[in-house]
Amino acid sequence: MNIILTTLNAKYIHTNLALRCLKAAAQPEFNPKIIEYTIKDPAFNIVSDIFQHKPDVVGFSCYIWNIEETIRVIRMLRVVSPQTKIVLGGPEVSYDVHDWLRRIEEIDFIVMGEGETSFKELLKYFNGDINLEDVPGICYLQGGKIKIHAQPAKIDLRDLPSPFRFEEDLPHLGKRIQYIETSRGCPFSCQFCLSSIEVGVRYFNREKIKEDIRYLMANGAKTIKFVDRTFNISRSYAMEMFQFLIDEHVPGVVFQFEITADIMRPEVIQFLNDNAPKGLFRFEIGVQSTNDLTNELVKRRQNFEKLKRTVTMVKEGGKIDQHLDLIAGLPEEDYSSFRQTFNDVFAMRPEELQLGFLKLLRGTGLRIQAKEYGYKYVDVAPYEIFSNNVLTFDEIIRIKQAEDVLEKYWNDHRMDNTIEYLVTEVFETPFDFFQNFGTYWEEKGWSRIGHQLEDLFTRLEEFLITQNIDQLPIIRSLMQLDYLSKQQFQPRKIWWKERLSEEEQKSIYQALKETPTLAGKEFAEMNVSEREFFKHSLIIPFAFDYKAYKNGQIVAQDTFLLTYFRQGQSPYFATLQLQKN
Repeated sequence: MNIILTTLNAKYIHTNLALRCLKAAAQPEFNPKIIEYTIKDPAFNIVSDIFQHKPDVVGFSCYIWNIEETIRVIRMLRVVSPQTKIVLGGPEVSYDVHDWLRRIEEIDFIVMGEGETSFKELLKYFNGDINLEDVPGICYLQGGKIKIHAQPAKIDLRDLPSPFRFEEDLPHLGKRIQYIETSRGCPFSCQFCLSSIEVGVRYFNREKIKEDIRYLMANGAKTIKFVDRTFNISRSYAMEMFQFLIDEHVPGVVFQFEITADIMRPEVIQFLNDNAPKGLFRFEIGVQSTNDLTNELVKRRQNFEKLKRTVTMVKEGGKIDQHLDLIAGLPEEDYSSFRQTFNDVFAMRPEELQLGFLKLLRGTGLRIQAKEYGYKYVDVAPYEIFSNNVLTFDEIIRIKQAEDVLEKYWNDHRMDNTIEYLVTEVFETPFDFFQNFGTYWEEKGWSRIGHQLEDLFTRLEEFLITQNIDQLPIIRSLMQLDYLSKQQFQPRKIWWKERLSEEEQKSIYQALKETPTLAGKEFAEMNVSEREFFKHSLIIPFAFDYKAYKNGQIVAQDTFLLTYFRQGQSPYFATLQLQKN
């Protein structure tokens, strides 16, 4: 029997763990072939490729990000290969199965929930080994009526085979994100999340997991992401795994976790701060909202003060980047409340702040309660909301505008010095800066055209000019500092127009040649020749003293900034206290 397991990933760099779990569980009786595509691949091309494998069975892994594209593929595949059995599984089709089976007549079977047992038994049925009635956890249409088989017993995860030992994956381990799970289930009941449906947490065999991680590292994996819903729910387990990863990590490998920050003990964080190599770990922390009523309504237990303690301790340790998540549109969180949530979380200055929008996923409590909170939402995946009883569609559009520039200007860290000054010294709150700039960005039509790095600076400057800001010269110098700090060579194209004349540059060089310490002791020790100076340095008028700024003060002063570019290093900066002509 020729079996294909496939999915449409969001990007090429992603891999689908579910397909590999199903293949491992199906062996040795069956040996499915895994073929992965992306949602950007044309449906015709995907169908052509699948057709050429002449499959008897095709199993599709379905999620909110790929279901619509998958449906197009399924309908085309049914036309060109009518004898092929089409099986769907995954979180997007495990709920509302009546709707899926009635709406997509090309589906032969849906595997509901955890699939290792059900899919293998379904293959046995296809192979003529057992009766259809003996296959658990599936649903299908029979004589126009929907048949649903009871779920199988929960799998003992400790007995599952490794999904990482397939030879065909070896060439790709270093090029794509590798996903690994050490547990299934979640102890919490957040009503917007599918994980709330499964009660309890089950663990895989720890020693097998460690062997899998060793195997992935030994074969070139660079990014390994744990998909556990709450990696640190068991402190002893998390500590054991952290210690293992610290002890046996391979340089260049990064591990990413979803953690619940308010249950993380200070001694665990201190252990990581003391022992983890910088860059080895990355934390994803779902804050979602700081509104107590909102959290209560979605059954989300969260102690924000303890969460802040964790995030702050981790940040002060300087070893671990943190990605914090917010959700706009939760019950009773109006525009003003969300502004406060944003500012509460931004105050912690996470390396990345992901601003998402509520999606009413099939099977979740909030989708069931949609009428109660006045939700209007898109009726196709990803089911994002338009509005609710306290948040209008116009307000959601405005928040999306803020999210657009948040991504470009904060999460990409192109001008940290500038943004920090703007959100602390110029605008009333961080949210007000991102909102006002985001709205201006949209009004100018910039969201519909591309941009180069220089455009981000010129567009921010254009916006700030409209705000009648007294500190504009200082902000402009901060922008120049941010731009230059990312360069290893003197940039051929700079976004500001002012240039020093050749005579001014020569005059400054002569002064530095006579007294190199004018640019600092480190510059003097570089012993820069005239040729190197003109090739690798840039001098610009500047609005404050760089040395004082490095010590935490902005001292307004008409001066010059010397930038000396060094390949493989960050540029050297120095204030030149010279008389301006």
